[in-house]
Amino acid sequence: MPRQVAVSAGYNNLPNGNFIPEVWSRKLQAKFYATTVFGAISNNDWEGEIQGQGAKVIIRKRPTITIGDYQHGGTINYQDLTDEKIELLIDKAKVYAFKVDDIDRAQSDINIINETTLDASEQMKITIDTDLLANIYTDATSSIAATVVTKTNVLEWIVDAGTLLDELNIPVDGRWLVIPPWVAGMIKKGDLKDASLAGDMTSILRNGRLGVIDRFTLYVSNNIALVGVPATGEYKCIAGTRDFVSFASQYVKTETLRLQDTFGDAIRGLNVYGYKVTHADSGVSMPAKKA
Repeated sequence: MPRQVAVSAGYNNLPNGNFIPEVWSRKLQAKFYATTVFGAISNNDWEGEIQGQGAKVIIRKRPTITIGDYQHGGTINYQDLTDEKIELLIDKAKVYAFKVDDIDRAQSDINIINETTLDASEQMKITIDTDLLANIYTDATSSIAATVVTKTNVLEWIVDAGTLLDELNIPVDGRWLVIPPWVAGMIKKGDLKDASLAGDMTSILRNGRLGVIDRFTLYVSNNIALVGVPATGEYKCIAGTRDFVSFASQYVKTETLRLQDTFGDAIRGLNVYGYKVTHADSGVSMPAKKA
């Protein structure tokens, strides 16, 4: 639609400025998304076939064998094996839906459906990530008291979490820690800016990569649950291994429908998913507060 522009006094050749066309850029403005971590910190070993909301995945746990004493010529007691199972319910569903008018699509110089669908996919990941991080920390067996994290004590805070997992015989492989950006800032300001302490040839301040600290791969996320307000509330950081939480997800329907009451298309997608803490000993709740 033409736009109006300012006209000099006494200039009447373009009344109201209605013949100056608008120019729309074909280059979409960059859109930035919150980093998601659920794919890196959870396992999907039992994802199976998910047909829709309300399905479930049966996870069978390895039996625990009791070791007993034996004497020469003695009798042996045989243990009955129990078939312990965990049910992972696919009880959550998220949907996106939007419509595109035929005229708008015909006159647009960008592929509006593709661009909007890409955004829907990113928003779906952020929504699921925020949901998962807001709930799994409450099921962790171990926890650290709410800590005011500073550049002075941030390394001790991380080491304490590793010690709790060590005491429960949790494997070192695959350990992770999810922190908000301000905690990452404390790490960069603290002693770990020394390359030798970080176990790297290049300082954290030089390469900007937090990498691995005390066997934890660090992930920075803005989706961590916050109880209270940013200045004084608790950020529900969490550490663990991929055994801690099981996750299953599937897009069960993505479709384009012809609208009945106008000329245009409706585009929609349905994602069903579920998650469950399946090995509570493998997680540590680490609430952090700003100084």
